[in-house]
Amino acid sequence: METTKKTRWNKVWIIGASTGIGRDLAVAIAPQCDQVWISARSADKLAEVCSLASNISSMPLDITDEHRLSAAAAEIGAGSAIDLVVISSAVGLMSRLPKFDTAAYRQSIEVNYLGTVYAIAAVLPAMVQAGRGHIAMIASVAGYRGLPGGAPYAPTKAALINLAECIHPQLKQMGVNVSVINPGFVETPMTQQNKFPMPFLMKSDQAAKRIIAGLDSGRFEIAFPRRMSWLLKSLRLLPYRPFFWLAAKLGPGSQSKPTSRKA
Repeated sequence: METTKKTRWNKVWIIGASTGIGRDLAVAIAPQCDQVWISARSADKLAEVCSLASNISSMPLDITDEHRLSAAAAEIGAGSAIDLVVISSAVGLMSRLPKFDTAAYRQSIEVNYLGTVYAIAAVLPAMVQAGRGHIAMIASVAGYRGLPGGAPYAPTKAALINLAECIHPQLKQMGVNVSVINPGFVETPMTQQNKFPMPFLMKSDQAAKRIIAGLDSGRFEIAFPRRMSWLLKSLRLLPYRPFFWLAAKLGPGSQSKPTSRKA
């Protein structure tokens, strides 16, 4: 259920905002912000998003470029600290055994996990110095437990959930809030490549509204849809024997075409 509280942010930075959840989030959150900065690799797509609201500005970059992220954070944060950063960049690469494509694993780690680490490192010093700020990283319900077919993707999302759990308590004491966003299946260019049934599939603009409601409330975990998140969370309670029996019933997973980079 959405909260009635409406936070007013001065400066928001969304990384991975050219398509999908990040794009719709930028447009939906703009009325609650003085300034929204958006980043991704595609300058043309960012320009399209900027045309939808007068207070959205673009900062094209590659999230795997640590030095560019640091420079961008300094430029965006000049004059006043960034209130909220949402890290949405991701690739969704699937696999079917016995093929074990190390390139897919490497790209997933570099974009999904290390890219998030680089982004946090870029904004954190100024937030700690100011004694305020909010870091939100988009993980996935796929990170709750390993399922067939998701080997390159799901472990990186599990790592993000764990990362958020690790840094949240100490950063909270420093005035910096941390949120982890765990969506289920959302209609995006990434999920359009999937060749398997996607239960509880949600529109991207609906996901953006759920995220904003969670950010408004300051929740640590923002997970949706509720039925999907609780279903996959319940799998974490199963001992390995029944879990592996169930996983085998789900099959090896469909091989989808490699998706393009989201940012």
